[in-house]
Amino acid sequence: MKLSERLQLIADEINKGETMADIGTDHGFLPLYLLETGKCPHVVMADISSGSLKKAEDNCRALHPEREYNLRLGNGIDVLQDGEVDVVVIAGMGGLLIADILEWNLAKSRSIKRYILQPRNHVGRLRHWLADNGFLITKESLVREGKFICEILTVNSGFPQSKEAAPYSAAFDYPDSLLTFRNHLTKEYLERKLEIEEKIYKNISAHSKSVETETISCRERINRLEHLLEKLYDENHGAEASL
Repeated sequence: MKLSERLQLIADEINKGETMADIGTDHGFLPLYLLETGKCPHVVMADISSGSLKKAEDNCRALHPEREYNLRLGNGIDVLQDGEVDVVVIAGMGGLLIADILEWNLAKSRSIKRYILQPRNHVGRLRHWLADNGFLITKESLVREGKFICEILTVNSGFPQSKEAAPYSAAFDYPDSLLTFRNHLTKEYLERKLEIEEKIYKNISAHSKSVETETISCRERINRLEHLLEKLYDENHGAEASL
């Protein structure tokens, strides 16, 4: 089975021998690949939609009818026992929904060692929730999927909360870690985001009824992106000069 670039990057974040659960599995391609390649000895395919789970089941039967499969219909990680698997993948959902899934039963969420999260939006809000609830982002990756550039977060759980996270700000939307883990898509990603934020700022500024805090927040995001792009430029040219 050949995966899309996005799913392949997620698969690469899973270590050989780990057990995993795919929450919102849809067609089940990722867990099927992990079984087929022998990377994971045990996978759980879960979805809240019976139609989506049926698609996964159909693919299971079509590809390897001789195998036994673990398919579960249910909401988020409620389908799992505490600590049942080593890693949980939640991909292709909104960042706020991912945070809601993890917050629903924090004790259970913290019993899972590791997560690989791929939010479709509100990634800054998700980063803030993770920081505020004892989850540590250990890696951030960018990958292209069609016309989109997706963010993938590798997250460890179980860290004690010594204090609350800093208040939500543009630094959660566009953190320094985007440069720490930069790849060939980082510049394009930042430039795209800057273009979007500038359009938002222009639209907000054109409306006299706009809330002042919205204008300030948008300006902060623009400043943050400009800072990261400038830093990326300096680091790239510094590296070239040292050759």
